[in-house]
Amino acid sequence: MISKQEILIKFGNRVRDLRKENGLSQEQLSFKANLHRTYIGMIERAEKNITLVNIEKIAKALNVNIKELFDDKN
Repeated sequence: MISKQEILIKFGNRVRDLRKENGLSQEQLSFKANLHRTYIGMIERAEKNITLVNIEKIAKALNVNIKELFDDKN
């Protein structure tokens, strides 16, 4: 079974990869998702266990389907 920390790391890495693919800074993504810039950084560093509501906000800001945030590209 995958640990909570491993899940957070994989999710954070995926958000970072998609953000960079879209040419966005953490600040730009946070503005588009209506979230605080430091919150985006904490997600990418696996320091936050993000809610479903915020997952949807980030997916919309990145113009991806929610399931793409969970695709394991590693």
